[in-house]
Amino acid sequence: MAEVVKAPQSPVLELAEVRKSFGPVVALRSGSLSVDAGSIHALIGENGAGKSTMVKIVAGVHRRDSGTFRFQGGDVDFGSTAESKGSGIAVIYQEPTLFPDLSVTENIFMGRMPRGRGRRIDRKAMWAEARELFQRLGVDIDPRRPALGLSIADQQIIEIAKAISLDASLLVMDEPTAALSGVEVQRLFAVARSLRDEGRALVFISHRFDEVFDLCDTVTVMRDGAYVGTHRVADTTVPELVKEMVGREVGDLYPKSPATIGEPILQVDDLQSAGVFHDVTFQVRAGEIVGLAGLVGAGRSEIARAVFGVDGYDSGSVRIGDRAVPPRSPRAAIKAGIAFIPEDRRQQGLVVDSSVARNVASVIRGGLTRGGLLTGRAENRAAAPWAAALEVKTNALDMAATTMSGGNQQKVVIAKWLATTPKLLIIDEPTRGIDVGTKAEVHRLLSELAGQGIAILMISSELPEVLGMADRVLVVCEGRITAELDRDTATPETVMAAATNTAPSELSLSKDAEMVHEVTA
Repeated sequence: MAEVVKAPQSPVLELAEVRKSFGPVVALRSGSLSVDAGSIHALIGENGAGKSTMVKIVAGVHRRDSGTFRFQGGDVDFGSTAESKGSGIAVIYQEPTLFPDLSVTENIFMGRMPRGRGRRIDRKAMWAEARELFQRLGVDIDPRRPALGLSIADQQIIEIAKAISLDASLLVMDEPTAALSGVEVQRLFAVARSLRDEGRALVFISHRFDEVFDLCDTVTVMRDGAYVGTHRVADTTVPELVKEMVGREVGDLYPKSPATIGEPILQVDDLQSAGVFHDVTFQVRAGEIVGLAGLVGAGRSEIARAVFGVDGYDSGSVRIGDRAVPPRSPRAAIKAGIAFIPEDRRQQGLVVDSSVARNVASVIRGGLTRGGLLTGRAENRAAAPWAAALEVKTNALDMAATTMSGGNQQKVVIAKWLATTPKLLIIDEPTRGIDVGTKAEVHRLLSELAGQGIAILMISSELPEVLGMADRVLVVCEGRITAELDRDTATPETVMAAATNTAPSELSLSKDAEMVHEVTA
């Protein structure tokens, strides 16, 4: 009997030499991607590499200018997101947009709710199907509860359940883990693997190499709007992928120069906010980078927001030099010389529909007016040196910030605050959601600013970033500073021990610490 030879299956998704321009700006020069059924395919590249544009073409948000676009073996050209969804494609974004006042089930079946007698919505059938979907995914979410108040992780699971209910054969996950905890990431990965095992194709976009190597089978690299290469994950390494992404060796991700430490700039004493943080005392000196480390929810960002005056506090004091900074007054904090770059740059750091120049000049706008009038020329003149110094990649200062990559948006926010010539820079999650090349640039910038005598308070959930960039590390656990470690004694073990309150009764503290913070199990 002759052996039956199966014909190789064509890829579920195939893009080749795809090009997309927006006026004179070429967002995608030559995008290519081939994704097979039953696989998880990573798509990586620096911010501005063209990943998001390619995803939007697949999702039907944009139409390509040229190139090949095939799905399920046939040529396609989606003119809307509805066409893309109807063909079996689902895109899971970093921050899903559910209807908060509707139930979980109603969000899943929006626009296609099953009908019973008299054309009434059959809610029992909907709830039963939603419950079955969550059981298939191995997650415990009440299908009757309202979407309002759900975590980002649960919202993403609901979007995945919606995709399965539509029998999507391709799921694209665009930076799905950026706002998730470690436990939530592992739950999402378990769901992704179960979908792969069902024979679905997944595209996973991430800046985190550990996630790519943990989850994905294949990886495609893009650079400057063009395809660079595709590899089996098992056959490549992080240095090889980094070199393809940035077109060069990134020799030092944490280019920390030796610091000349000066006098104290920030002095925080006995800061307390009921139920949030307690007995917070620390200082940051000129030319020093102080890292604020700890687990998510420990109170790090809340302390920073209180220092800047966004949030209030019950007792304690904040001083810049010999000047007291009143609580709940960002205006007074800015006047005292404090700059604050928040974690959520899009919602709190930028006016995304405004131009680069307007964003950069926004905090110093009062000093740019003449006769009560503010001109675009004045904004451009003020913004241009900072945009150039930070190498913001934009063709024009009048481009809207929303059109820029995440890394360039971060640079715009930094430029905005540097324009105020601050004495203290507070920066929360400086490199979250940006690529490895831009991370190195931001780290180099922070080191240069410290070299110019600016005091820097850096909050980061990435322990290598804290250890690589900080002169001192303050560890926060349950709203208290539980350890103060100098650069030589800060290790992953000592930081995590203090962050989880599982260390011995005493940690190695900075050489010039005035008191010992005890950490008990």
